[in-house]
Amino acid sequence: MQMLTDSKAFSGFAVPDIATAREFYEDKLGLKTSEENGILTLHLGGDRPTLIYPKPDFVPATYTILNFPVDDIDATVDALAARGVEFDRYEGFEQDERGIMRAEGPPIAWFKDPAGNILAVMEI
Repeated sequence: MQMLTDSKAFSGFAVPDIATAREFYEDKLGLKTSEENGILTLHLGGDRPTLIYPKPDFVPATYTILNFPVDDIDATVDALAARGVEFDRYEGFEQDERGIMRAEGPPIAWFKDPAGNILAVMEI
């Protein structure tokens, strides 16, 4: 039996509407996408495709499902905000006026896709 050590694993997550997801990930985040058989693929840096599939009884995750490492979180947050992305604030985390947490670990800011899935940009 072949083990999974060399398997090129990929992630996936659900949304209730593929067309809405495609518009957000392409237009707001500037990502390259493709669609086949009703499944959307995000073509992420590092050759890490991520599938987005429709789920009629969808419930958004209550945790971060996708992290985007960035070199300059301030510039990234500003650019995304200019495209209409709204950053979330969470009780118990020290976040600045733009939603960036700098107190613990690397600077990070969270936002949601139209389905309510939590995403983040993180300066590393």
